[in-house]
Amino acid sequence: MDIYLSIEAFVRAAEAGNFSNAAKHIGVARSVITTRVQQLEEHLGVSLFHRSSKAVKLSEAGASYYSECHDLIDHMQSLAQRSRETSAAVTGTLRVAALNGFALKHMPTIIDEFRKRHPKVDFDIFSNDQVVDPVQEGYDIVLQIFPPASEALIERRLFLMRGVFVATPEYLGTRDPVLTPDNLCLHDFACYRHYPWRNRWSLSNGTKTDEVTLVPALRSNSVQLIQEFARRGMGIAYLPTMVVCDDLLDGRLVRVLSDYETEVPCFSAVYPTSHRTTAKVKLFLELLSSMFTMEPEWDRRLGLVKDDPE
Repeated sequence: MDIYLSIEAFVRAAEAGNFSNAAKHIGVARSVITTRVQQLEEHLGVSLFHRSSKAVKLSEAGASYYSECHDLIDHMQSLAQRSRETSAAVTGTLRVAALNGFALKHMPTIIDEFRKRHPKVDFDIFSNDQVVDPVQEGYDIVLQIFPPASEALIERRLFLMRGVFVATPEYLGTRDPVLTPDNLCLHDFACYRHYPWRNRWSLSNGTKTDEVTLVPALRSNSVQLIQEFARRGMGIAYLPTMVVCDDLLDGRLVRVLSDYETEVPCFSAVYPTSHRTTAKVKLFLELLSSMFTMEPEWDRRLGLVKDDPE
């Protein structure tokens, strides 16, 4: 019996909940996983799983053993990966899915900098304002604004994704003034379609919080389309400061209800747990962390950051 392979089979079966998925993860037949786990149980003299026809569940002894074995397998794989990194340059294709606004504005600089350091890595970029599951879609990293959808994913937060209500000065000069959150209901409105709060918006000015229901004239997964809605004077739009910063600084658009803030999600890099020790993923995450701070530079340019982060 190879004790390492048997422990690996046990850990992957515990994580997958059945032997079939564990076998797919490791790249062996299901019977191999079954045999390795049985050998480990015989070696330890305990039953590690409660078995049914479709799934396995950790026994009390198995749960105790898993907590230690999981860290051991991760450590061994990390050591093996480090060894491989020292013997060969980082190569391969990095598959990244990113929101359009971020991809258009920042990905060229990120790719250029990464390839200066690791010229043998190629990029496959999927730019779209859809919610993407990196495991199901086969991406190494997804750059998104909402937390990971499952425990099979890891999140590294990069920066706060503030949003603001904006419109053209010309539009605001000819329409009812917007003095309170309720006044937004008197205007045509556009926003990103994937905000979890949907039509129910919570706006706070530091002393009180108002709840308003806003039914958009335009809801879209494209922030560029929403930006054009505002630029054309079609109404009021809610846009990320990352996208609308230049429009605000040059006066093309102005803020509405500038004393109020909405919920502020984080822009994060989300990736499968199985990729945590992959060299190109680790290096890409390190670059992102070095290029962005939690309080991003465009918010500083707009005067939205009150204090330096500690």
